[in-house]
Amino acid sequence: MNDINTILRLINRTEELFTEDIEMYESEIAELVKNSSFLVIGGAGSIGQAVVKELFKRKARVLHVVDLSENNLVELVRDIRSSKGYMVEDFRTLPLDCGSLEYDMFIESYGNYDYVMNLSALKHVRSEKDTYTLMRMIDVNILNTEKTLKQSIEKGAKKYFCVSTDKAVNSVNMMGASKRIMEEFLMRRSVDILVSTARFANVTFSDGSLLYGFRQRIAKEQPLSAPRDIKRYFITEEESGELCLMSCLFGENMDLFFPKLNERLHFTTFSEIAVKYLESIGYTPYLCSTEDEARNRAKGLIEEKKWPCYFFDSDTTGEKDFEEFYTENEVLDMNRFKSIGIIKNTATFEDEDEKLQYFEQTIAGMKEKKRWTKEELVDLFNYMLPEFRHKETHKYLDQRM
Repeated sequence: MNDINTILRLINRTEELFTEDIEMYESEIAELVKNSSFLVIGGAGSIGQAVVKELFKRKARVLHVVDLSENNLVELVRDIRSSKGYMVEDFRTLPLDCGSLEYDMFIESYGNYDYVMNLSALKHVRSEKDTYTLMRMIDVNILNTEKTLKQSIEKGAKKYFCVSTDKAVNSVNMMGASKRIMEEFLMRRSVDILVSTARFANVTFSDGSLLYGFRQRIAKEQPLSAPRDIKRYFITEEESGELCLMSCLFGENMDLFFPKLNERLHFTTFSEIAVKYLESIGYTPYLCSTEDEARNRAKGLIEEKKWPCYFFDSDTTGEKDFEEFYTENEVLDMNRFKSIGIIKNTATFEDEDEKLQYFEQTIAGMKEKKRWTKEELVDLFNYMLPEFRHKETHKYLDQRM
């Protein structure tokens, strides 16, 4: 399922989104990359790997990759060495937590990068199911961003890029809201360093995604399960890398890049993709009325070249019916690029700085006491984001197949 044309057909597309913009700016992109040093944080995740490959094939002068996952870093190196060879002389991977002392020592010893790209994130809505994972989400999505931002400023980096999400817009879940707060922390530092970000849609077959789950279920001969009423925009892994690279290299201070909505980017439901996926590998979807039926009949149906599917109406916490990239109050530049829109942010530091300090102090106080509740964290997010409308149903994705 790595063939790009097959993936595009699954998401109702015939062509890639950013080809024209990449081709138009390729000489400038290549020149910037080959003469610059890059640190990619969270570089072994799906989006991170896509970014690393974009930098590697353009022969970055220095390319260092940090990620918690030792196994994913090993595979990234094997993949690159087996496909692109040795195009970057100073290419290093480090299995480090960017919130750790060891990472701080590394940055202290070698932290003089032109561009710092932060692709690390807790990206699943399911991570808000309890108080412990919620605090971890705050650490990864917000506090580590602030920490690595400060380090980048101290070390004299030219630019800091941090990826956001479409779920940050009119958020109904804590994951999206955490990224919206991250954006505010990012913009606050724009007086000290150039910053930019990007919001984009679900990345097809990215690690941990539902589409990735389809591939795993099929390999293990297990039923497919998906919501039939949730529509999403989808982009490919390569497109996610391209959009991050464009924002990092060409974004002006505080710019937020996003894919333009046009005839090439379509809303698609997960159940529709499941049906197309199965048909593409020679199976007929068989709709089951319950999870038990799908599990119990899996072996017999699969032997008949039918695949058990359980499609349902979503009722889990934090799920929006559809996603969006910007609000009606944001100022847009839709003319600079063919397929990329830009939100032009302006600084409102005095009001925001007080709120951000309050957020940091409140979280620090909770950690010091080693005691906090989900309700307290939701209240804090509501204070930070008056438009936040947390959708709590007390049902979570871990309770589904």
